[in-house]
Amino acid sequence: MNRTRHTDPELTHRLSRRGMLGVAAGATAAALLGGAATPAGAATGTASAAAGRGRPVLPPGRLGIQLYSLRDKVSTLGFAPVFAELKKYGYDEVEFAGYTQGSAGPITLAQLKRLARNNGLNPIGSHVGYYSSDPNAYTFAQNLDKVLDDAQALGLKHIGTASGPFRYGSTVDAWKRAAEEFNTYGAAARARGMKFYQHNHSEEFSFATDNPKVRLYDVLLAETDPKLVYLEMDIFWAYSGQFRFSKRPDGTPAPFEPLDYVLRQPDRYPLFHVKDGVSDPGNQYGYRMTDVGDGDIDYQRFISGVTRLRGHRLAHHWQAEHDNPTESFTFARRSSEHLHSLREKC
Repeated sequence: MNRTRHTDPELTHRLSRRGMLGVAAGATAAALLGGAATPAGAATGTASAAAGRGRPVLPPGRLGIQLYSLRDKVSTLGFAPVFAELKKYGYDEVEFAGYTQGSAGPITLAQLKRLARNNGLNPIGSHVGYYSSDPNAYTFAQNLDKVLDDAQALGLKHIGTASGPFRYGSTVDAWKRAAEEFNTYGAAARARGMKFYQHNHSEEFSFATDNPKVRLYDVLLAETDPKLVYLEMDIFWAYSGQFRFSKRPDGTPAPFEPLDYVLRQPDRYPLFHVKDGVSDPGNQYGYRMTDVGDGDIDYQRFISGVTRLRGHRLAHHWQAEHDNPTESFTFARRSSEHLHSLREKC
């Protein structure tokens, strides 16, 4: 069943997330939608009852959640109750989209770090804006040192952006210019023991306006230093990109498989967004977003395809996400249950 309430998920995601970013992010307008049943050990119970044999597809200690999905709960309850619920659901990690998110009451970075650790949650990364016309904005381009200071204070190993490299346009040279800036941010992050990463939407898989034979995502991969710039593949948006951009503007075929990008360069993808969708060719994005496990994206195939690579069982982090869940605690619980239930095929 589709539970998505908006008709333009990519645009809504970009605009609303932009408003959440930064230490001084304002209060959200999201309302509390109601409590979900939260039995302790729900994820563990589901995993043990799962049908099938073989080892779990999900590596131990590597399930996280993008807190943007729970912004309504953070804004009304605060981080502490949210983290306590996530612990019950079997989550190991959290990824931030701003460090206040309209939290119920003021909170410092030290308190936030302590709250996460007290609930057994590892703060694994955070999304920050790429650039802004405001010179005081909390973005990589405007306040790189502050962004890295805060990430370091939280003990993050990854710090990235969900903004596409469209700052200078959609030409090959425009993306080369953005890639050079990403290399700069990556070098600064690396100097502090962190990895800089970029999170995709579907538009990254479109074609350069000045050379429609060139896929922009390929420019990003080619022009960024693999030792400085990493990728967080949002799997939903990658498959949406496959739906939208498997033909060039002139109609000639240009198929691609998102998983193949990862298998060719697995070291470049330390993080993933695990987001599901129901196939809908009538939708401009090809899918309608839904809770993980309710859609048509084959996560047994995708996750096991990555974790079966030699040396990569524990090399990646899997963050559940839904841009606008009907009930965010229910989304978090059910997504964990589903992912813990998956087993490798014998």
